[in-house]
Amino acid sequence: MRAGLAAGRISRRWGLGAGGIIGGRVTLVLAPSALSRLARGRRVVLVSGTNGKTTTSHMLAAAMRTAGPVAHNASGANMSDGAVGALAADPDAPVAVLEVDELHLAAVAAAVDPAVVVLLNLSRDQLDRGSEVRAVAAALAAALAAHPDAVVVANADDPMVVWAAARSARTVWVSTGHRWSGDATSCPRCGQILQRHTDPDGEQWTCRCGLARPVPRWVATDTAAVTGDGVVPVRLRLPGRFNLGNAVTAMAAASVLGIDPQRAAAAMSALPDVAGRYALVVHGDHELRLLLAKNPAGWAETLGLLDDDRPLLVVVNAREADGRDTSWLWDVPFEDLAHRSVVAAGERAADLGVRLTYAGVEHATVADPLAGLALLPPGPVDVVTNYTAFHQLRRRLTATASPRKSAQ
Repeated sequence: MRAGLAAGRISRRWGLGAGGIIGGRVTLVLAPSALSRLARGRRVVLVSGTNGKTTTSHMLAAAMRTAGPVAHNASGANMSDGAVGALAADPDAPVAVLEVDELHLAAVAAAVDPAVVVLLNLSRDQLDRGSEVRAVAAALAAALAAHPDAVVVANADDPMVVWAAARSARTVWVSTGHRWSGDATSCPRCGQILQRHTDPDGEQWTCRCGLARPVPRWVATDTAAVTGDGVVPVRLRLPGRFNLGNAVTAMAAASVLGIDPQRAAAAMSALPDVAGRYALVVHGDHELRLLLAKNPAGWAETLGLLDDDRPLLVVVNAREADGRDTSWLWDVPFEDLAHRSVVAAGERAADLGVRLTYAGVEHATVADPLAGLALLPPGPVDVVTNYTAFHQLRRRLTATASPRKSAQ
């Protein structure tokens, strides 16, 4: 642990990163059983899914801190090394909230024996690394089956998540208002086309094989969480209907661990941003609103946040953490960006520029994001990036920009 913590400090001092990954990696090399040993005696919550892991885990950690210290991989390092780094940094915290990559959930769960597992959603992401979505769901189902005592807090609106969690003995279903259906048009159990309709209880989905949307215990509305015990208002500083769904999911998980929903909602409402996401940053004559979208499902939600009157800077990389395959750009409805000023930037600016051309979006293509920003008129600008582009841009802005406030 001491060696890992020292490696993390060196990484931060030299500006190489937050230090959680390298610190955990050094610890695991020296002590391969470190994750299970560090988790011993703690109540551990694992938060997994394709989109929303970082935001939901931050919300849940905020709620749990109302009752005491919490270990949390706040930087988003969501594999075994990141979990080790988080637990080593807070060795005495009785509770841990760990964001976990879907493909690493089984290994992390085997080491920490979680009390609660949160499953948010499943969709295409990092196509060169990740499997087909149904294969990911099957792997999650196997991971959950190995921990029958864990409470699973799961998204009732996502057929892939329901199939993965259906055999869990202790499941709390949450209706998040999940709208992306591009990866679940057919039944994950039998392959038939799912039937969808809307009734007074929301959007329903069913299959002739019997798989169907379960009745949720928690429901996210536009302003509140609805449970069997009543209605709890939720007033977030974070924008977007999807963040309301993340918050209600976090409230459900916190409730399992004994946190009053009203207290959880109050703690979440104080979050101004999440690891820099949704923050407003001033750079020269521009005020940037920083947003992250890394796949078609994420873009489907992000498009609803964009202001029609604001110019847009889109930054796309294709590094290991993003996925090398950029074919996902063709599943994003960039046609909705017509009639606004757009600049395509990042290491894969050319790929993005081709997609925007086919979408009929007038744009400029400049690899350097800050050079691209200079092409846009002064004033407010929406900036949407994928994962590594987001962190690169934040680092570059640090020396020259000043945080203003969270985006509303």
